[in-house]
Amino acid sequence: MDIGVGLPSTVPGTDGRELVEFARRADRLGFSTLAVLDRLVYDSYDTVVALAAAAAVTERITLAPTILLAAYRPSAVLLAKQLASVDRLAGGRLVVGVAAGGREDDFVATGVPYDGRGRRLDDLLEEMERVWSGEGAVPGVGPHPVRGRIPLWIGGNSAASMRRAARCGIGWISGSTPLHRYAEVAAEVRQAWADAGRTSPPKLGALAYVAPGADRNRAGARYLLDYYAYTGGKARFLADSLIADDARLRETIDGYAAAGCDELMLIPCTSDADQLDLIAKVAFG
Repeated sequence: MDIGVGLPSTVPGTDGRELVEFARRADRLGFSTLAVLDRLVYDSYDTVVALAAAAAVTERITLAPTILLAAYRPSAVLLAKQLASVDRLAGGRLVVGVAAGGREDDFVATGVPYDGRGRRLDDLLEEMERVWSGEGAVPGVGPHPVRGRIPLWIGGNSAASMRRAARCGIGWISGSTPLHRYAEVAAEVRQAWADAGRTSPPKLGALAYVAPGADRNRAGARYLLDYYAYTGGKARFLADSLIADDARLRETIDGYAAAGCDELMLIPCTSDADQLDLIAKVAFG
Protein backbone atom coordinates (compact mmCIF):
# COMPACT_ATOMS: atom_id res chain seq x y z
CA MET A 1 0.00 0.00 0.00
CA ASP A 2 1.27 3.48 -0.88
CA ILE A 3 1.35 6.19 1.78
CA GLY A 4 0.50 9.77 0.88
CA VAL A 5 0.40 12.81 3.12
CA GLY A 6 -1.80 15.89 3.30
CA LEU A 7 -0.76 19.49 2.81
CA PRO A 8 -2.11 21.59 5.74
CA SER A 9 -3.73 24.16 3.45
CA THR A 10 -6.99 24.09 5.44
CA VAL A 11 -5.36 24.57 8.88
CA PRO A 12 -6.17 28.19 9.82
CA GLY A 13 -3.16 30.48 10.26
CA THR A 14 -0.78 28.33 8.21
CA ASP A 15 1.93 30.53 6.72
CA GLY A 16 2.64 30.25 3.02
CA ARG A 17 6.28 29.47 3.74
CA GLU A 18 5.16 26.57 5.94
CA LEU A 19 3.12 25.14 3.07
CA VAL A 20 6.08 25.37 0.71
CA GLU A 21 8.44 23.69 3.19
CA PHE A 22 5.81 21.03 3.90
CA ALA A 23 5.59 20.19 0.19
CA ARG A 24 9.37 20.09 -0.23
CA ARG A 25 9.86 17.78 2.73
CA ALA A 26 7.01 15.44 1.76
CA ASP A 27 8.62 15.08 -1.67
CA ARG A 28 12.03 14.39 -0.15
CA LEU A 29 10.80 11.86 2.42
CA GLY A 30 9.25 9.54 -0.15
CA PHE A 31 5.48 9.94 0.36
CA SER A 32 3.57 8.81 -2.72
CA THR A 33 1.09 11.68 -2.96
CA LEU A 34 0.68 15.20 -1.62
CA ALA A 35 -3.05 15.51 -0.91
CA VAL A 36 -5.04 18.73 -0.52
CA LEU A 37 -8.48 19.10 1.06
CA ASP A 38 -11.02 21.52 -0.42
CA ARG A 39 -13.38 24.02 1.11
CA LEU A 40 -14.50 27.50 0.09
CA VAL A 41 -16.20 29.02 3.14
CA TYR A 42 -13.33 28.58 5.58
CA ASP A 43 -10.01 30.19 6.54
CA SER A 44 -8.10 28.05 4.05
CA TYR A 45 -5.99 28.33 0.92
CA ASP A 46 -7.61 27.80 -2.46
CA THR A 47 -7.02 24.18 -3.42
CA VAL A 48 -5.80 24.76 -6.97
CA VAL A 49 -3.51 27.62 -5.91
CA ALA A 50 -1.99 25.47 -3.15
CA LEU A 51 -1.35 22.68 -5.64
CA ALA A 52 0.35 25.12 -8.01
CA ALA A 53 2.67 26.24 -5.22
CA ALA A 54 3.47 22.62 -4.42
CA ALA A 55 4.13 21.85 -8.08
CA ALA A 56 6.81 24.54 -8.19
CA VAL A 57 8.86 23.10 -5.32
CA THR A 58 8.48 19.32 -5.82
CA GLU A 59 9.91 16.91 -8.37
CA ARG A 60 8.44 13.40 -8.09
CA ILE A 61 5.47 13.29 -5.70
CA THR A 62 1.95 12.96 -7.14
CA LEU A 63 -0.27 15.99 -6.49
CA ALA A 64 -3.94 15.36 -5.78
CA PRO A 65 -6.90 17.23 -4.35
CA THR A 66 -8.61 14.63 -2.18
CA ILE A 67 -11.27 15.69 -2.59
CA LEU A 68 -11.95 18.69 -4.87
CA LEU A 69 -15.59 19.70 -4.41
CA ALA A 70 -15.86 20.56 -8.06
CA ALA A 71 -19.64 20.99 -8.28
CA TYR A 72 -19.68 24.39 -6.55
CA ARG A 73 -17.38 25.84 -9.23
CA PRO A 74 -19.43 27.98 -11.64
CA SER A 75 -17.31 27.22 -14.73
CA ALA A 76 -16.13 23.81 -15.92
CA VAL A 77 -13.98 25.46 -18.59
CA LEU A 78 -12.14 27.67 -16.11
CA LEU A 79 -11.58 24.78 -13.70
CA ALA A 80 -10.33 22.59 -16.56
CA LYS A 81 -7.81 25.28 -17.55
CA GLN A 82 -6.63 25.75 -13.95
CA LEU A 83 -6.13 22.04 -13.38
CA ALA A 84 -4.38 21.54 -16.72
CA SER A 85 -2.08 24.43 -15.83
CA VAL A 86 -1.12 22.76 -12.54
CA ASP A 87 -0.59 19.48 -14.37
CA ARG A 88 1.79 21.18 -16.81
CA LEU A 89 3.63 22.95 -13.98
CA ALA A 90 4.04 19.57 -12.28
CA GLY A 91 5.16 17.72 -15.40
CA GLY A 92 2.08 15.49 -15.50
CA ARG A 93 1.96 14.60 -11.80
CA LEU A 94 -1.64 15.69 -11.12
CA VAL A 95 -4.45 13.28 -10.21
CA VAL A 96 -7.78 14.98 -9.53
CA GLY A 97 -9.98 13.57 -6.80
CA VAL A 98 -13.52 14.94 -7.07
CA ALA A 99 -16.84 14.70 -5.25
CA ALA A 100 -20.17 16.51 -5.31
CA GLY A 101 -19.72 18.19 -1.92
CA GLY A 102 -21.92 18.39 1.14
CA ARG A 103 -21.52 21.97 2.45
CA GLU A 104 -24.37 24.11 1.21
CA ASP A 105 -22.63 27.38 2.14
CA ASP A 106 -19.90 26.72 -0.46
CA PHE A 107 -22.60 26.67 -3.15
CA VAL A 108 -24.38 29.74 -1.78
CA ALA A 109 -21.09 31.66 -1.88
CA THR A 110 -20.58 30.98 -5.61
CA GLY A 111 -24.25 31.27 -6.60
CA VAL A 112 -24.44 27.64 -7.75
CA PRO A 113 -27.55 25.59 -6.82
CA TYR A 114 -26.92 23.05 -4.07
CA ASP A 115 -29.74 20.77 -5.20
CA GLY A 116 -28.81 18.61 -8.15
CA ARG A 117 -25.09 18.85 -7.41
CA GLY A 118 -24.47 15.21 -8.36
CA ARG A 119 -25.88 15.75 -11.86
CA ARG A 120 -23.94 19.00 -12.10
CA LEU A 121 -20.72 17.18 -11.19
CA ASP A 122 -21.33 14.60 -13.92
CA ASP A 123 -21.85 17.36 -16.48
CA LEU A 124 -18.80 19.25 -15.24
CA LEU A 125 -16.54 16.20 -15.52
CA GLU A 126 -17.74 15.53 -19.06
CA GLU A 127 -17.09 19.15 -20.07
CA MET A 128 -13.60 19.17 -18.53
CA GLU A 129 -12.73 16.03 -20.50
CA ARG A 130 -13.87 17.79 -23.68
CA VAL A 131 -11.80 20.88 -22.87
CA TRP A 132 -8.68 18.79 -22.19
CA SER A 133 -9.12 17.03 -25.52
CA GLY A 134 -9.50 20.36 -27.36
CA GLU A 135 -13.17 19.76 -28.14
CA GLY A 136 -14.88 22.10 -25.67
CA ALA A 137 -17.83 24.33 -26.50
CA VAL A 138 -15.28 26.98 -27.52
CA PRO A 139 -12.23 25.18 -28.97
CA GLY A 140 -8.74 26.43 -28.22
CA VAL A 141 -8.73 26.50 -24.41
CA GLY A 142 -5.30 25.34 -23.25
CA PRO A 143 -2.93 24.19 -22.00
CA HIS A 144 -3.55 20.51 -22.59
CA PRO A 145 -2.62 18.06 -19.82
CA VAL A 146 0.75 16.38 -20.21
CA ARG A 147 -0.80 12.93 -20.73
CA GLY A 148 -3.73 14.17 -22.80
CA ARG A 149 -6.12 13.93 -19.85
CA ILE A 150 -5.91 14.10 -16.08
CA PRO A 151 -6.84 10.94 -14.14
CA LEU A 152 -9.99 11.32 -12.03
CA TRP A 153 -10.29 9.70 -8.61
CA ILE A 154 -13.88 9.78 -7.41
CA GLY A 155 -14.94 10.33 -3.80
CA GLY A 156 -18.22 10.02 -1.93
CA ASN A 157 -19.97 7.23 -0.05
CA SER A 158 -23.25 7.09 -1.98
CA ALA A 159 -24.16 4.44 -4.53
CA ALA A 160 -24.20 7.22 -7.14
CA SER A 161 -20.61 8.08 -6.27
CA MET A 162 -19.52 4.50 -6.74
CA ARG A 163 -21.28 4.33 -10.10
CA ARG A 164 -19.58 7.60 -11.07
CA ALA A 165 -16.21 6.13 -10.12
CA ALA A 166 -16.86 3.05 -12.24
CA ARG A 167 -17.98 5.17 -15.17
CA CYS A 168 -15.19 7.73 -15.38
CA GLY A 169 -12.60 7.28 -12.63
CA ILE A 170 -9.40 5.38 -11.96
CA GLY A 171 -10.91 4.33 -8.65
CA TRP A 172 -12.63 5.50 -5.48
CA ILE A 173 -11.39 7.27 -2.38
CA SER A 174 -13.09 7.44 1.01
CA GLY A 175 -12.96 10.49 3.20
CA SER A 176 -15.07 9.18 6.05
CA THR A 177 -15.45 5.38 6.03
CA PRO A 178 -14.24 3.98 9.38
CA LEU A 179 -11.53 1.36 9.19
CA HIS A 180 -13.81 -1.38 10.53
CA ARG A 181 -16.16 -0.86 7.54
CA TYR A 182 -13.60 -0.16 4.85
CA ALA A 183 -13.35 -3.72 3.48
CA GLU A 184 -17.14 -3.93 3.20
CA VAL A 185 -17.39 -0.63 1.29
CA ALA A 186 -14.41 -1.55 -0.89
CA ALA A 187 -16.31 -4.69 -1.93
CA GLU A 188 -19.27 -2.50 -2.96
CA VAL A 189 -16.94 -0.41 -5.11
CA ARG A 190 -15.53 -3.51 -6.79
CA GLN A 191 -19.09 -4.70 -7.47
CA ALA A 192 -19.96 -1.35 -9.06
CA TRP A 193 -16.81 -1.75 -11.15
CA ALA A 194 -17.89 -5.21 -12.30
CA ASP A 195 -21.44 -4.00 -13.03
CA ALA A 196 -19.98 -1.31 -15.30
CA GLY A 197 -17.94 -3.88 -17.19
CA ARG A 198 -14.59 -2.56 -16.00
CA THR A 199 -11.90 -5.25 -16.22
CA SER A 200 -8.98 -3.51 -14.49
CA PRO A 201 -9.33 -3.20 -10.69
CA PRO A 202 -10.25 0.15 -9.12
CA LYS A 203 -7.63 2.08 -7.20
CA LEU A 204 -8.95 2.29 -3.64
CA GLY A 205 -7.94 5.14 -1.34
CA ALA A 206 -8.68 6.41 2.15
CA LEU A 207 -7.90 9.32 4.47
CA ALA A 208 -6.82 9.27 8.12
CA TYR A 209 -6.11 12.29 10.32
CA VAL A 210 -2.84 12.46 12.24
CA ALA A 211 -1.16 14.80 14.72
CA PRO A 212 1.87 13.09 16.32
CA GLY A 213 2.63 14.21 19.87
CA ALA A 214 0.48 15.53 22.71
CA ASP A 215 0.70 19.21 21.76
CA ARG A 216 -0.15 18.59 18.13
CA ASN A 217 -2.95 16.25 19.17
CA ARG A 218 -4.65 18.97 21.22
CA ALA A 219 -4.28 21.57 18.48
CA GLY A 220 -5.34 19.09 15.80
CA ALA A 221 -8.46 18.09 17.71
CA ARG A 222 -9.50 21.76 18.00
CA TYR A 223 -9.01 22.15 14.26
CA LEU A 224 -11.13 19.10 13.40
CA LEU A 225 -13.91 20.22 15.73
CA ASP A 226 -13.98 23.56 13.94
CA TYR A 227 -13.50 22.30 10.38
CA TYR A 228 -16.24 19.67 10.69
CA ALA A 229 -18.54 21.65 13.00
CA TYR A 230 -21.29 21.60 10.37
CA THR A 231 -21.49 17.78 10.62
CA GLY A 232 -22.47 17.62 14.28
CA GLY A 233 -21.39 14.34 15.89
CA LYS A 234 -18.92 13.49 13.13
CA ALA A 235 -16.67 16.36 14.25
CA ARG A 236 -16.34 14.92 17.76
CA PHE A 237 -15.77 11.41 16.37
CA LEU A 238 -12.94 12.63 14.14
CA ALA A 239 -11.36 14.68 16.92
CA ASP A 240 -11.48 11.73 19.32
CA SER A 241 -10.08 9.41 16.62
CA LEU A 242 -7.11 11.65 15.76
CA ILE A 243 -3.94 9.54 15.58
CA ALA A 244 -1.24 10.90 17.88
CA ASP A 245 1.10 8.00 18.72
CA ASP A 246 3.29 5.61 16.76
CA ALA A 247 1.45 2.44 17.78
CA ARG A 248 -1.95 3.67 16.57
CA LEU A 249 -0.44 5.00 13.36
CA ARG A 250 1.17 1.65 12.62
CA GLU A 251 -2.07 -0.16 13.48
CA THR A 252 -4.04 2.14 11.17
CA ILE A 253 -1.64 1.69 8.26
CA ASP A 254 -1.66 -2.09 8.65
CA GLY A 255 -5.44 -2.16 9.03
CA TYR A 256 -6.14 -0.27 5.81
CA ALA A 257 -3.62 -2.38 3.93
CA ALA A 258 -5.34 -5.55 5.14
CA ALA A 259 -8.74 -4.13 4.15
CA GLY A 260 -7.65 -3.71 0.53
CA CYS A 261 -6.71 -0.04 0.43
CA ASP A 262 -4.20 0.82 -2.32
CA GLU A 263 -3.18 4.25 -1.01
CA LEU A 264 -3.71 5.79 2.42
CA MET A 265 -3.50 9.58 2.79
CA LEU A 266 -2.33 10.65 6.23
CA ILE A 267 -3.70 14.15 6.77
CA PRO A 268 -1.75 16.25 9.34
CA CYS A 269 -3.89 18.56 11.45
CA THR A 270 -1.17 21.09 12.29
CA SER A 271 1.15 22.96 9.96
CA ASP A 272 4.72 22.35 11.14
CA ALA A 273 6.75 20.26 8.73
CA ASP A 274 8.74 18.52 11.49
CA GLN A 275 5.87 16.08 12.01
CA LEU A 276 6.52 14.66 8.54
CA ASP A 277 9.73 13.06 9.77
CA LEU A 278 7.82 11.41 12.64
CA ILE A 279 5.12 10.13 10.31
CA ALA A 280 7.65 8.86 7.75
CA LYS A 281 9.59 6.99 10.44
CA VAL A 282 6.51 4.92 11.26
CA ALA A 283 5.12 4.67 7.73
CA PHE A 284 8.36 3.61 6.06
CA GLY A 285 10.17 2.03 8.99
